[in-house]
Amino acid sequence: MEPDLSATSTASDHDTTPLEELLKQAEERKAEGNDFFRSADLDDAIVAYKSALEILPKRKEKHRPQAARESFDDDKEDLASTSNTSAVTNADAVEEGHEETVDQEKAEPVSAVELECAKLRAALQANIGACYVKQAKHKEAVDACTEALLDDPNYVKALQRRATSGEKVNSWSSLTKAQEDYTALLKLLSPASSQYHDAEKALRLLGPRLEAAQKAETAEMMDKLKGLGNSILGNFGLSTDNFKFEPNGGGGYSMNFVR
Repeated sequence: MEPDLSATSTASDHDTTPLEELLKQAEERKAEGNDFFRSADLDDAIVAYKSALEILPKRKEKHRPQAARESFDDDKEDLASTSNTSAVTNADAVEEGHEETVDQEKAEPVSAVELECAKLRAALQANIGACYVKQAKHKEAVDACTEALLDDPNYVKALQRRATSGEKVNSWSSLTKAQEDYTALLKLLSPASSQYHDAEKALRLLGPRLEAAQKAETAEMMDKLKGLGNSILGNFGLSTDNFKFEPNGGGGYSMNFVR
């Protein structure tokens, strides 16, 4: 079943429709998306969340409000399966709403309704990320949560989802970003919370995986470069085996030609 999108405003409407009205329309779409999420209609939920984003004004690149998130009542807000055993709990819950404060030194002065729009954009992107997590589309989840964090760099649930999905992607770059996200979470979460200890454990376990991924991708890159080099040197009766690299003791390498 498709969500009712008949009230969605177009981009041209943004210049004439008050922000308060756009915000109300977007909140209605978000509520529809949450209903779809609860009933596991994830594709319809994504459509509803994206339609809400289309209603809202686009993010201004020069103002990215910092926010301190309030923890949600998990009994009311967590729509995820209780069998989830990922490093950070409640990573699939969709947001009904959240509180935020603004770092005035890093953000341009904005109105209260503009802050509400930024808050809602972040929640919508995080909810899209939650849908992608449920669908095991972890690259898409990382992208959606990254968008959420552009509006709110301190958004705890977006950081959690991006970190856990980054681990699933399991590339050197995604694991590096997950490491950064877990480190950020340790600064935002209360040391007494279970989420803090989960993030701490995940960060500790991530180290060996990150090192292994770095070595594997570096070896793969070197193999490709070697293949390219051989294709060129072959024209001269040579190969990369004719060149040996030895540490020079100064942190670099010396190249020697060997027949």
